[in-house]
Amino acid sequence: MTVPIYVQHTPLSLKTSPDFNEAWLHDRIKNDPSILGLGDLRLLDHERKQGGAGRLDLLFDNVDDNRRYEVEVMLGQTDASHIVRTIEYWDIERRRYPGYEHVAVLIAEDVTTRFLNVLSLMSGNIPFIAIQLSALQVDDKIILNFVKVLDQTELRIDDTVEESGGGQVDRAHWEKYAGSKTMALCDEILQLINSKTKTPCEFNFLEGYIGLRQNGVVDNFVWFSPRRAKPIVHVAFRTGNAPAFKDQFEQALLPTRLEGQRLVTVTLNRDALTLNKALIEQVVVDTIKENNV
Repeated sequence: MTVPIYVQHTPLSLKTSPDFNEAWLHDRIKNDPSILGLGDLRLLDHERKQGGAGRLDLLFDNVDDNRRYEVEVMLGQTDASHIVRTIEYWDIERRRYPGYEHVAVLIAEDVTTRFLNVLSLMSGNIPFIAIQLSALQVDDKIILNFVKVLDQTELRIDDTVEESGGGQVDRAHWEKYAGSKTMALCDEILQLINSKTKTPCEFNFLEGYIGLRQNGVVDNFVWFSPRRAKPIVHVAFRTGNAPAFKDQFEQALLPTRLEGQRLVTVTLNRDALTLNKALIEQVVVDTIKENNV
């Protein structure tokens, strides 16, 4: 095995350098979003107009889950105005498109302890990621190193669902959005749920997600987020055994996400449901028992 060769480098401030600017940095990120370390990102927009609130630097979505990232980039040290702007753009986008999970992202060359402390106060209310960028010069080459210094993307359950569902819609809305095959998948999962509940449930169609109700009363112990691009659905279960089920989903090679300690989401398509029906039935039974439905 070849031993790596140590190469001397020089720290570089992009803010004070005459050769680089924020537009140059935007281009590097747009050309290769993977350098941010946030997964398989797809660029949706650049310099996106926000009404009277300015322009959002970069808007990404993750092709494997239900997240959109509102990204603000700044050179130099973090300041209050950029934090406020990042949160403002995040709020505009989540209200505009409630069918997605939204995460505010601030990238800066120097994320100070003072602002890290301020951001930590918002934990549980605003999903926020802070990334510190280091630029290094090696001979005539530039290296950009992005390090996540704050990641608080786990919201309270009431923030992720009940407060962001949007207005009431009908089944036709979701048929048009996600397609009949994906809705048939949701129907099959609902049928499984109703085979275990004391009282049958029905879908509660909202703009942002599909919840459940019994006898006209909303009870989102399980809810659905069908996707448009692929015939898949994210299914969320509210259970105290969420961490254990996340482990089981991962062992079954199912995409999964844990939000807090009582909410686990699994991504299913037709084949995944067929192959893992016993596991899905297990989490359905556990969730129904805990929520006494």
